[in-house]
Amino acid sequence: MADGQTWTAAPAAAERARSVLAAAWSCAVTAEGGREEFVGAHTVAADGRVLLHVPEDSRLAAAAVCAPRGEPSAVLEFADVAPVAMRGRIRARLWMAGWFAPEDGRLAFRPTRVVLRPSTGAVVVDLGEYAAATPDPLATAEFHLLTHLAEAHPDAVERLTRLVDPDSLQGAVRVQPLAVDRHGITLRIERARDNGDVRLTFHRPADDLAQLTERMHMLLAQAGAARRPRALQRQRTDGDG
Repeated sequence: MADGQTWTAAPAAAERARSVLAAAWSCAVTAEGGREEFVGAHTVAADGRVLLHVPEDSRLAAAAVCAPRGEPSAVLEFADVAPVAMRGRIRARLWMAGWFAPEDGRLAFRPTRVVLRPSTGAVVVDLGEYAAATPDPLATAEFHLLTHLAEAHPDAVERLTRLVDPDSLQGAVRVQPLAVDRHGITLRIERARDNGDVRLTFHRPADDLAQLTERMHMLLAQAGAARRPRALQRQRTDGDG
């Protein structure tokens, strides 16, 4: 996406669904033959079909061959898991109902219904938008980006909290990077009894790692010029004792 084009502060549901598929390493499949878990077995075609490599003796393979073509024959489930260890680590779940058909030694799954369920509630994704969408350009790099940020640069995470409304930091015991995409970074604010998420948007979308570095430096510069929220000052003073 060129910097001059219109953009939004968060990915659309279809883009997020495709990002979950691109980054997920495993999936659960429920079909007539039962429920099976597959690890490292799926890829995604440009049109959104999920291509699954399964053993020849899999119950799923038999169910796919026997199911009437075009009728829903399976449900696929993917979990969007935060790279950094924290409470409430599952950021969203993706369910896809549809049918399988053998294709070049694999099972090709064509969805007839796509439902994304983030923490804000379930969203039915338009099939046309899903097929046309592409994953966020940072989706497959997010794991390494966020784990590196949390482990090697906790000072940068703390500095970003200066851009957060002080009311959102009341009672905070820890702040961790929850998610990053081309539109911004989301911080998880952990309190003793609950969690809260705060999103910091970039001034322009980042379509590659070089642009992401520039956008993060811009946010950190803004944070460096901001006063530290009093709530966080109290938190650190109490913790230092």
